[in-house]
Amino acid sequence: MKLTKLWALLPLFFPVFAFANGTEIRLDLTSHWVGYFSLVLFIFAYALVMTEEFTGFNKSKPVILAAGVIWGLVAWVYAAEGLPHTAEAVLRHNLLEFAELFLFLLVAMTYIETMKERNVFEVLKVWLTNKGLSFRQLFWLTGFLAFFISPVADNLTTALIMGAVVLSVGGNNVRFISIAFVNIVVAANAGGAFSPFGDITTLMVWQKGVIEFYHFFALFIPSLINFIVPAAIMHFAIKNESPEISDSGAVKIKEGGITVIVLFVFTIATAVSFHNFLHLPPAMGMMMGLSYLMIASFFIGKFRDIECDIFKKLAKAEWDTLLFFFGVILSVGGLGFMGYLTLTSELMYTSLGATNANILVGILSAVVDNIPVMFAVLTMNPEMSSGQWLLVTLTAGVGGSLLAVGSAAGVALMGQSKGIYTFVSHLKWTPIIALGYGASIYAHILINGV
Repeated sequence: MKLTKLWALLPLFFPVFAFANGTEIRLDLTSHWVGYFSLVLFIFAYALVMTEEFTGFNKSKPVILAAGVIWGLVAWVYAAEGLPHTAEAVLRHNLLEFAELFLFLLVAMTYIETMKERNVFEVLKVWLTNKGLSFRQLFWLTGFLAFFISPVADNLTTALIMGAVVLSVGGNNVRFISIAFVNIVVAANAGGAFSPFGDITTLMVWQKGVIEFYHFFALFIPSLINFIVPAAIMHFAIKNESPEISDSGAVKIKEGGITVIVLFVFTIATAVSFHNFLHLPPAMGMMMGLSYLMIASFFIGKFRDIECDIFKKLAKAEWDTLLFFFGVILSVGGLGFMGYLTLTSELMYTSLGATNANILVGILSAVVDNIPVMFAVLTMNPEMSSGQWLLVTLTAGVGGSLLAVGSAAGVALMGQSKGIYTFVSHLKWTPIIALGYGASIYAHILINGV
């Protein structure tokens, strides 16, 4: 039997394949009671996320429940209309999106936990404090490192690395850690906005082909301004004092620590190479990088008689954060499947015009998440100039900095800080971050207007 005939028979045995080509029938549920109920439920769940600091109710719980209810209702409506497998096919696609993000995050968190256990960040803290740097200088150093590392390592991984450094250096200075985390989120998101592989949204735009590879770098100065403006203001909120001097001889990197650092660099390189040259998901490269660590830990433990159990590091990953992503991606995916994202995008670009709509996209990305918002824009494919496509790339990338839950970097750091950096602590600086947001848009129009 020919391969083409075998492929044609797949829908008979596996109905999900019948809807995998993007031609499935979709029902508009935006005016249906199921749509209204789902929208209200998601808003309520997000409100609980925002009040986690006061209620102690983990942010993953309400959004996972919302995701389950939303997709249950969607599947029920489609089954009643004689389309029992349509929701299944779309949900599988959403699960794939989450799986890629989940695996990427899990590997990054495992490496960071391993480096923490090997005293890598503790030694870095000692080195930085013994350099005589003040908290203000450390604030700027970690910010600039985040800005320039994120275009290569992506904003999520960069935020986790720099967050671990700040936690080590900050010690008991909760105020410094909180403000430095806000700065890292802004810097990492800004740095990722001018690189084709610095953020998931820039990857989407690049893969769609609406912007050429080298055109992204026209956003460098607007992105830098987006970081510099709020950082310059937050600078004065940090007391001009220095961390306590540590005894440089008291802390050393444990056996295998340097190896872990090298393997992490190779892991990032593998993830980037898998995507850029082999056109495979970066998560596959990260998982291959996890095998580097697992193999190395085996030999370190076997021949050096050192406990280096990698599965204990996996267990220490921030699971509340990972499960929060599951709830958000699946909930927003369900609302998008109902037609809400497309409806919003069409109303924006028709009523407001490209510039105002693209600015609003950034604001929406802080509330909803930039990935589904950008996906909706790319799906609608409005008629825009390359300058406008660059603008929406910029706003979707840096707009998530307005709220702690607006970007993967912010959510990951909320989990990493263990209650020091929260939604409310970030919200205090939202007006200042908004100044940088507006300044970066003005700079883009001024510089790239032609």
